[in-house]
Amino acid sequence: MNREQVIELISSKIRLIRLEKSYSQEKMADIMGISKKTLIQIEKGRTLSGWTNVIAVCALFRDSEILQSALGDEPLEIIETIAHNGIDRPRDKSMGGRVWWQDIDSKGSFRLQQNVISQHYRILDDKNYRWYSSFEEQEALMRLRKLFKVESSNESRK
Repeated sequence: MNREQVIELISSKIRLIRLEKSYSQEKMADIMGISKKTLIQIEKGRTLSGWTNVIAVCALFRDSEILQSALGDEPLEIIETIAHNGIDRPRDKSMGGRVWWQDIDSKGSFRLQQNVISQHYRILDDKNYRWYSSFEEQEALMRLRKLFKVESSNESRK
């Protein structure tokens, strides 16, 4: 998934998200920081939402069932992964991927998962903290091996 695909996808879901929240077009436009006219154009498919508005929708409506069914349980993780071309640092604790994630591989206390909707990859430790996210499988597998090597060398020093 890339930026353009996410923009198209979210643009096509804005009306459904608005209806899910029972917002008028005027209220939704105000929340998104755009004019009602622009919102109507997006909802009718005449124009696409901008990247900034897609980020806003993902942040402000991250609990939306419509949004989660389109991007998975953590829409902002997908946005951040695309924006930064991958995430390579320990992050907040996740739920461990019970619903939206499939385990791909594991090494030591780390496991590689793939999101069943967005198809992006992430590495979690045994406490469910995210260490890495990417849309590139080979890159994610390489990072899993590196994390395991570091963990193994730290264990051998003890």
